[in-house]
Amino acid sequence: MSKTEIRKVGVTLLLLTAYGLLLTAYGILLTVSDAHAMHISEGILPFNWAALWSLLAVPFVAYGLYRLRKLSAVDLSFKPLVGLMAAVVFIISCMPIPVPTAGSCSHPCGTAISGILVGPAISILVAAVALLIQALFLAHGGLSTWGANIISMGVMGSFAGFLTFKALRSMKINLAVSGFVAGLLADWATYFTTSIELASGIKGDSAFMPLFWKILIAFIPTQLPLGILEGAMTAGMIVLLYKKRPDLLIRMKVLKAEEAV
Repeated sequence: MSKTEIRKVGVTLLLLTAYGLLLTAYGILLTVSDAHAMHISEGILPFNWAALWSLLAVPFVAYGLYRLRKLSAVDLSFKPLVGLMAAVVFIISCMPIPVPTAGSCSHPCGTAISGILVGPAISILVAAVALLIQALFLAHGGLSTWGANIISMGVMGSFAGFLTFKALRSMKINLAVSGFVAGLLADWATYFTTSIELASGIKGDSAFMPLFWKILIAFIPTQLPLGILEGAMTAGMIVLLYKKRPDLLIRMKVLKAEEAV
C-alpha cells in the first residue's frame, strides 16, 4: 500500500474519531465536578495490587510486540496502519467525564475498533502506548496503575470487541450491527474490569462485592451513554471503510473477499 493510500485511511479514521468526540462533548459540558484523573489514578491502588496487574499485563504487551514484528516483516505498510490506530485510540480515550465516587473517569476507549482492525494482541500494544503517553504527559492515569489500565482498557476492551464482532459475523449479522455491539460491549467490559480492579485494591478489610457494586453503579450514568456512543463510532468506522476501502478490510481479515462484493 502506498503512502498516499495510508494517508487517506488515516484521514478517514481521524475524521470519524473527531465526529465521535464532538458527540461526546455534550456529556463533558453537562458534567459539573472537580477534576479527576483519567483511567485509574496514580496512587489509587496499593503497591501489591498495582504490581499484580502490571505482571499480568507484561505477557500481553510482549505478545503484541511479537505479533507486530511478525506482521510487519510480511507487510511493510502494517506499522503505519498500527500507528494510525494508536493515534485514534489515544484521541478517543482522552475525553474525560469525572466519576467522583469511583476514583476514575468515564471516557470512550477505542479498543473495539483497533481490536477488530489489527487484532486483539496488537490492539493491547496500541492501548499500552496510548496509556503510557497519557500518563507521562497528560497526568491521565499513572505509571503505578499502568498495568491495571492496560488490563481493563487494552486486554478486556480489545478481546471483548474482537470476539463479539467475530461471533456476530459468524452468525451472518451485518457489519453495522456487529460493529455497534462490539463497540458497546468493549466499552462496558472495560469498566466492568475497572470496577473489579478498584474494588479489589481499595476494599481493605471490607467485603468485596458491596464495594464492587457501588463503583460499578457509579459508572452507569456516564458509561451507559458513552458505551452506546462508542458502539455507533465503531459501526461508523467499519461501514465507512467497507464503502471506501473494502480491500483494507480484506487485507486485515475483517472481511472475506466474497463479502466485499
